[in-house]
Amino acid sequence: MISRSQVLGLLSFFLVHLVSSQYLYPNQTVGGSTFPLLIDVTTEELETGLEKGIFTSVDLVNAYIARIQEVNSTLNVVTEINPDALSIAAELDAERANGTTRGPLHGMPILIKGNIGTADKMNTTAGSFALLGATLPQDSGIAAKLRAAGVVILGKTNLSQWANFRSNNSTNGWSAYGGQTFGVYFPKQDPSGSSSGSGVASALGLALATLGSETSGSILSPSEVNDLVGIKPTVGLTSRALVIPISQRQDTVGPMARTVRDASYLLQAIAGKDANDNYTLAQPFDNPPDYVAACNYSSLRGKRIGIPRNLLTPDPDPPVLAAFESAIQTIRRAGATIVDNVNITSYALDQYLNGNASLIVLEADFVSDLPENYLSKLKSNPQNVHNLQDVSNFTHSFPPEDYPDRDTGVWDEALALGFNNSSPQFWAYYQNNLEVAGPEGILGLLANYSLDALILPTGYSPGLPALVGTPVVTVPLGFYPANTTVVKNRRKTLVEVGPNVPFGLSFIGQAWSEASLIGYAYAFEQRTMVRNKVQPYLVPNIELAEVVSMRKMVKSKF
Repeated sequence: MISRSQVLGLLSFFLVHLVSSQYLYPNQTVGGSTFPLLIDVTTEELETGLEKGIFTSVDLVNAYIARIQEVNSTLNVVTEINPDALSIAAELDAERANGTTRGPLHGMPILIKGNIGTADKMNTTAGSFALLGATLPQDSGIAAKLRAAGVVILGKTNLSQWANFRSNNSTNGWSAYGGQTFGVYFPKQDPSGSSSGSGVASALGLALATLGSETSGSILSPSEVNDLVGIKPTVGLTSRALVIPISQRQDTVGPMARTVRDASYLLQAIAGKDANDNYTLAQPFDNPPDYVAACNYSSLRGKRIGIPRNLLTPDPDPPVLAAFESAIQTIRRAGATIVDNVNITSYALDQYLNGNASLIVLEADFVSDLPENYLSKLKSNPQNVHNLQDVSNFTHSFPPEDYPDRDTGVWDEALALGFNNSSPQFWAYYQNNLEVAGPEGILGLLANYSLDALILPTGYSPGLPALVGTPVVTVPLGFYPANTTVVKNRRKTLVEVGPNVPFGLSFIGQAWSEASLIGYAYAFEQRTMVRNKVQPYLVPNIELAEVVSMRKMVKSKF
């Protein structure tokens, strides 16, 4: 009699063989059942297959792990695979067999960014060896909600180290712990950041979807260049408890997925109050809205959508501007009223483009929030880092951190400030942010022109909403044409602009307006279906059909 563990071991052996041999089932059909391709599969397709018993959560975990193994040595996307993922999936399969499901994401594998804490066998490092081996007393609020929803936390993704808040001269998607992540729409593509691995993983179908975090652009930007939907929630809609912080005023956690509807399912699972994050207690509802139900084809009808043209500075690249103008017409045809040239004040524009208050607020918050909201809560701390100065000292002395080639300029400036977010001088900078992005900025536009939302090319959308903690949803808008001249980053190691590199469209709204923004994004997505027009140049071959076929073959032998 062969044991269950031996069966799983044999299955793993066959999966490794599939990865090494690039084996592929061309028709994705096994035993009369047709299987969806994992690069395009939706939540509802997986839910249907699980309900019908066509495949199991264990099958999904095995398939996604095989896909990760197939591409990870090339792309450096995933830093941790949960060693308990298969056993968790088996438990969730048993619950389903007994007639119990925890929700629509029951048994679904999701990857999370490497700064989201888990009290399990995985590391939470923010890409730094300073936190390798450190443990937490409990899951982050986000991880706890995922588990309660029946999600299999499959692993953790690489990120721009410390969520892009260490260096003035590093690269998007690089961390000491995870190496350099690459995008997949052009060789050596800049994956953007800081949720770099989450963006690439979702684009390639290495999980159903992923979670990223954003302080200013870290969900929106990698979602844009990886041809994804990204939801940057209102600060306080999702818990940040035991997520490695930058700024309590700007940090937020949100989904990165291939469709608006999939992103909405994931947002539904993680939204809500958490006693360990007092910002979530300011939510104006006892239970979050139904974000999935907000996906309505007619959502744009009768809405007033504004365009703050003076934020398009510097001028967009011609392909981006042309696609943006076309999007405006699509939105108008969907029944919306376009209110063009609703511009922020000249003072706000000058402060936004040339001021330093936004960076000073982040630096002062980081000096306080890193030790108070994370390092002080560690259950074990092998490197004995208790504040930013300790982390900086470790980074300077540990060669794999690649210092001084990659500097610690951001930290140096933060430590040189001479004050933190509890100091009297901090308040003036923070109030400046609120004024610039609030009454003189985007919130003023929304109120003064009675607008339901603003739209911008995604590359222009993160900054002002970040300052006031308001939501943004990005959807695919287009791709650079085949004759585009390649533009590299300042280190000349990554391609920032090139043929087939995607770009996005953002919908920007008031605090707590996620349901409305999701509706507008869905209405646009369904009319354009941009994501399907260009495929990544590198795609994993392993599919669910092979995994199920191998499982059945192994089972038939015993």
